[in-house]
Amino acid sequence: MRRHRHLLLAAVLAATTVVPLGLTASAAPAAPAATTTFSDDFDGPAGSPADGGKWSYETGDNVNNHELEWYTAGSNNAALDGQGHLVITAKRENPGNNNCWYGYCQYTSARLNTAQRFTQAYGHFETRMQIPRGQGMWPAFWMLGDNIGDPNVGWPNSGEIDVMENVGNEPGTVHGTIHGPGYSGSGGVGAGYSLPGGQAFADGFHTFAIDWSPNRITWSVDGNAYETRTPADINGNRWVFDHPFFIIMNLAVGGYWPGNPDGSTPFPGKLVVDYVHVTTGDSGPPPGGGGTITGIGGKCIDVAGANSANGTAVQLYDCNGTAAQQWSVGNGQIKALGKCLDVSGGGTANGTVVQLWDCNGSGAQNWTVSGANDIVNIQANKCLDASNNSSANGTRLQIWDCSGNANQKWTVNS
Repeated sequence: MRRHRHLLLAAVLAATTVVPLGLTASAAPAAPAATTTFSDDFDGPAGSPADGGKWSYETGDNVNNHELEWYTAGSNNAALDGQGHLVITAKRENPGNNNCWYGYCQYTSARLNTAQRFTQAYGHFETRMQIPRGQGMWPAFWMLGDNIGDPNVGWPNSGEIDVMENVGNEPGTVHGTIHGPGYSGSGGVGAGYSLPGGQAFADGFHTFAIDWSPNRITWSVDGNAYETRTPADINGNRWVFDHPFFIIMNLAVGGYWPGNPDGSTPFPGKLVVDYVHVTTGDSGPPPGGGGTITGIGGKCIDVAGANSANGTAVQLYDCNGTAAQQWSVGNGQIKALGKCLDVSGGGTANGTVVQLWDCNGSGAQNWTVSGANDIVNIQANKCLDASNNSSANGTRLQIWDCSGNANQKWTVNS
């Protein structure tokens, strides 16, 4: 979009907490159940700050983006209203006598994030908000890669997903954008969504969401999908949306993109947040601790020879109800016969076979499922794949670039 996103976060973000993802116990590939991994409905007494177990407050000014506010901690600029909302308030004031990049600060506001409390790769991220109106107002609900604090990565290599941004001089339009190396700042890749009939987003609450799966992000407003981005959209640049991100919400005042407030801008400006919910495409382990996983041709994922030795091949085979086809799924792992589904050698290349191995918590054993029933190894950002598109008994399973083909679609049954 038409601005540069400055990052107030620094090396403190290097130690973010990753929430592992499980897999679904789903009866039909088209409609996997969802597991809630993060939820805040902002219930609590009026005047209380946001839940410190879920959110942290960032403080200071934003020179790179030329915003005008000073972000404060505590409940002065972000507090519960006692009616199930968090209200982020931009005020024309400077009670702390703070100096901003341009001199004596003229405004205060708030910016909150989940960096050291919650991160996740892939899933459905949704908020319901009522945004403020007025020239110079810049509300946003967005996400940054959890590796931004790594000095060898940083922004934009960590990636940025803007779920919703609005600038006050466009009252009926919001924007969804991705930023990465070679497509950062004003070169971000995105699109806008406009309400019909000249309506303004500030007139009521609206839901803003993304559905994020390997190599695909789709944006929606009030359930209406309006934009999808894939690696084909970034002109040969690197796709960096294959690792956990954390959530940010803020109300900026002024900046390169929205411009400064003027005499028509009402203060205080309020961004009212009804909820923030995050789900995955899974519902955790199936009852009883095990079930089949079926794929192409209705065949089952099977441990060859029912052998629990490390390195035993994992294959397709006619479903037969044996223990070699009973998989316990959840907490990021897929287990049979007391061992974990493992990418051989921790490899990430297409065609690397999967096997059974002692559970060790490594990236080679970290799996999740997308809303489209792809079983994805997070470390490799590749899908579990039946080799050669075959459903024959003994077909070896491997990892491969996610393609959406039938040999990468799986149903986990309780």
